[in-house]
Amino acid sequence: MPFYENVFIARQDVTTAQVEALTEQFAGIVAAQGGNVTKREYWGLKSLSYRVRKNRKGHYVLLNIDAPAAAVIEMERNMRLHEDVLRQLTVRVEALEEGPSAMMQSKGGRDRDGRDRDGPRRDRDDRPPRDRDDRPRDRDRGDRDDRFRPARAARPEASAAPSTEGDVA
Repeated sequence: MPFYENVFIARQDVTTAQVEALTEQFAGIVAAQGGNVTKREYWGLKSLSYRVRKNRKGHYVLLNIDAPAAAVIEMERNMRLHEDVLRQLTVRVEALEEGPSAMMQSKGGRDRDGRDRDGPRRDRDDRPPRDRDDRPRDRDRGDRDDRFRPARAARPEASAAPSTEGDVA
């Protein structure tokens, strides 16, 4: 049988228990058609990129499915009819992923601010941080300060006499 990955988004005001019940309902539809749901992952309540049916957030769920095409078509039809499902996407894949999906894996041992969990902060391209002592200081430049300071531009002084332009005599 072919393999599929399905991700659906449920409304934000639905509870987690209701989302689990939805997942069970859709898995039951696949099982009734002769298929099998091999993995179910609840990704949590996440922000949407744009508003969908007046919702700014949604509950994301991943299903890995080993089923005939007719079972997947029936499951998608039920998802379209269900009012709690905002969006759904099903993709046929060559093989099902073992273990946690990319959304559930850690971010390579890094925290949100780019620090290693057991080491110092790293720059974006993983170079060690530079020491700030390798730059010349102002007092080390000596008398060269005057050569690099720009000269002030002379301002024209306002004349004390009033202008005669536009005056009628």
